[in-house]
Amino acid sequence: MAVNHYFQGGQGIGNHSEKKLYENLIIEGLKIYGFDVFYLPRTLVNQDLILGEDMLSKFDDSYLIEMYMDTTEGFAGEQELISKFGLEIREDTTFTLAKRRFDDAVDSYHTLITEGRPNEGDILYFPLVKGFFEIQFVQDQEPLFQLGQLPVYKLNCTRFEYASQKIDTGIAEIDKIEDSASLDQLHFQVELEEGTLDDSTTSYLLLENDSADGRKQYFIDESYNIQTQSQSYADNIDLDNEAGFDTSSATDDILDFTERNPFGEVDF
Repeated sequence: MAVNHYFQGGQGIGNHSEKKLYENLIIEGLKIYGFDVFYLPRTLVNQDLILGEDMLSKFDDSYLIEMYMDTTEGFAGEQELISKFGLEIREDTTFTLAKRRFDDAVDSYHTLITEGRPNEGDILYFPLVKGFFEIQFVQDQEPLFQLGQLPVYKLNCTRFEYASQKIDTGIAEIDKIEDSASLDQLHFQVELEEGTLDDSTTSYLLLENDSADGRKQYFIDESYNIQTQSQSYADNIDLDNEAGFDTSSATDDILDFTERNPFGEVDF
């Protein structure tokens, strides 16, 4: 036997208890010095089998898990860059994630595209900087076989470029990016109150009031004019009539302008 079996027992460095303890210490360290990060698995909607991408992918689940940010002095990458396409923000970072915690918090509850590990293309939401990061590469052999095991993942990430993907996790802070930045026309559609979108049934909106003379109805009548409202005192002319300013007699006027100082005190 080449190695000392009294220390390794033929199973590599460290026994099961030592490996478990080492893994527990890593998880405890991440919980102490790490950050809360939301892991958003990607769901393919219409994958292009030639290019291997899916521009219509969606993110409809999120899982809170602790991660350590390796680039503690700031973001790596080329930072702000002026290219021929304009200003680009290329901020990269690396997150450290315990394998056991990923299995317990994410992989046990969600069917990933590639099971058993974080997937390239999934995104992370980092509440501290209120930003999204896309996983570019998953390093699962660093550090290399400490006590004969690989206890962590290193997630090499870059700033996520939003392209109208559907994000519906149920967390308002995460979902608001879709409401504010999406260019999908379906977000601006009006739901029909009666009928279906097929050839057999006419679909239409139910307006609040029908026109008696058969005129076409609108959501907001384009001929609306505040001067033509029928409510009392909605027109300055009505106010003038009630105040008596449109008659020659001053007896019905609200203010008697025959006095020298109608707004002041009595002048003796």
